[in-house]
Amino acid sequence: MDRDTILSLLEDVKAGRMDVAEALASLKRLPYEDLGFAKLDSHRDLRTGFPEVIFCPGKSLAQVKALVEKLKGQKLVMLTRASEEIFSTVQSVCPAAVYFEAARIILVGEKRAPASAATVAVVSAGTADIPVAEEAAVTCEIMGNRVERIFDVGVAGIHRLFAHAADLQKSNVIVVVAGMEGALASVVGGLVERPVIAVPTSVGYGAHFNGLAPLLTMLNSCASGVAVVNIDNGFGAGVMAHLINQPRRTE
Repeated sequence: MDRDTILSLLEDVKAGRMDVAEALASLKRLPYEDLGFAKLDSHRDLRTGFPEVIFCPGKSLAQVKALVEKLKGQKLVMLTRASEEIFSTVQSVCPAAVYFEAARIILVGEKRAPASAATVAVVSAGTADIPVAEEAAVTCEIMGNRVERIFDVGVAGIHRLFAHAADLQKSNVIVVVAGMEGALASVVGGLVERPVIAVPTSVGYGAHFNGLAPLLTMLNSCASGVAVVNIDNGFGAGVMAHLINQPRRTE
């Protein structure tokens, strides 16, 4: 039940094409629908501008299938951290579903069209950081943003980053994904006047502590304008970049 659906429903009532009882029946799932193992938030798109997203880890195939069956009437359904097995299950319900393998994201429906020409730059320090970077990039694109990917430009070869200085400067918001010591976010933050969303990854050796080292580096950044999300949280970074990049709705 998204904003456009409710507006259409109200217009039908106003024009006499639908009576109040029918409209009430259509709205009965607000604000959520209880499935026993989950409470589907069918009201979220209306509140926040984007429907509920299915986080796949910890859910059985049967649960994922039931959730998709309930949500497939929406304009789009998005699933994160999805495996090939989960994709096969979703395809049994929605054959047109698309799997973004690197990002581990499944999309049922269509990506939203960009609302403006403003871009989000998604930067990865190393090739091993690309899966988290892709999660951020694909999330942004599905939500309706133009994305510029700048991959494998970490501090071990910082000249690779400088070759993309113009792309960074023209971006409206920048997501920086880095493992190891996580220094790239501070470097980018010192080069641009736009907000930088830093994503530490669990890529690194022993004293890296599965992402804790870059997380602390990013939290202690001396560059202003750098904010940090959780370890490997490309989805969270993508959503935040989307919120910064989108023009504010006035209605």
